[in-house]
Amino acid sequence: MRSTTTAPRWLLLTSVGAATMLTLTACAGPAETPATGPTLSDEPVTLSFTWWGNDVRHGITEELIAAFEAEHDNITIEPQYTDWAGYWDKLATTVAAGDAPDIIQMDEKQLSTYAANGVLLDLGTLGDQLPTGDFPEAVLGTGALDGTQYGIPVGINTYTYMANVDVLDGLGIEVPDDETWSWDDLNEIAEEVTAKSGGAVVGSQSWGFEDGGLNNWLRQHGESLYADDGSPEVTASAKTLAAWWQNLLDVTAAGGTPDPSATIERESAGLAESFTATNQSAFGPWWSNQVAALRDASGQNLVPLMVPTPDEGEDAAAYYKPSMFWSASAKTEHPAEVALFLDFLDKIAPRVGDAPPATPPGGGAIETIIDQHTQRVLFGEVTPEDAAESFIAELQQALDDAAI
Repeated sequence: MRSTTTAPRWLLLTSVGAATMLTLTACAGPAETPATGPTLSDEPVTLSFTWWGNDVRHGITEELIAAFEAEHDNITIEPQYTDWAGYWDKLATTVAAGDAPDIIQMDEKQLSTYAANGVLLDLGTLGDQLPTGDFPEAVLGTGALDGTQYGIPVGINTYTYMANVDVLDGLGIEVPDDETWSWDDLNEIAEEVTAKSGGAVVGSQSWGFEDGGLNNWLRQHGESLYADDGSPEVTASAKTLAAWWQNLLDVTAAGGTPDPSATIERESAGLAESFTATNQSAFGPWWSNQVAALRDASGQNLVPLMVPTPDEGEDAAAYYKPSMFWSASAKTEHPAEVALFLDFLDKIAPRVGDAPPATPPGGGAIETIIDQHTQRVLFGEVTPEDAAESFIAELQQALDDAAI
């Protein structure tokens, strides 16, 4: 049984989220005069800045904007923020209108698409005004496309499996050892939870609705979603994809995960209404930067575990993913001031391997494609094998369309 008194070391590495990193930067002193890059203006400058998040992040970011403006009285930051659900539609609309914000919060799945379409600034052109020497090369490289830097990574993130210790204790079930547990172990414990609780609590929240879990599954089977050389090619095999959905289908049929209708209803309701956050499941798959929000919503003792593996602790299947990037518009009229603000924002384990290949242009469609196929599998509309073939074809078509 694992200790439940402190967060595991691997999670502490990923828990320095955007809010914490940004808060630390407010204490940074003035930067030295840059030797290269665009020239700062003495005239009044206004920069538009868009980001997604919840009320907590909005509040912290606005405090940092105020701190920056206090140091640079000729620069005004115009905030443009929304929640995740509406962010990308809003950004696409402003870009299409030729009015892209000067500073843009960017996600890994969207970075290459916006960069390939000429929307994002080559941050290398900012020279010494945006120093990046303190970033590990592997981390900085996640924001690059074909050697050109389009995003500065903010924090790192990894996929976890949350366990509700209070629920497990109440049922007399030990928290599994995540150094050795397998998918079979998870399924068995999930079914046990549902049975012992009389269905009042379900064993595990379902998976299969975004690419984090799929990437882990593929890596555990020696595969990756996309080609290693960066080419726009889906390389996951239909066999391994089908096994992923079959595993979900089997545990759902055995009662270890919720009824499909309940799963779909909760998936559309957001984190606060999830089975994990409402203490109606003992386990659930989540990103590490969601741990704090889940604990706050739950009010119970939630512990993040490493993701189960096929055979008791296979190495290098987990990976670190930047939680987000700061990018800039290629059309900004104030690159020096953009660099100054980005610099202000950014001053501040055994199973983990290299990050998977970067998402090619068009790959941002993957979450919709995964969601649709998982729903069809759960409702018996397609077999896991047919879903796998269809998934590969649709995702490849999305990549091909983006390359035209």
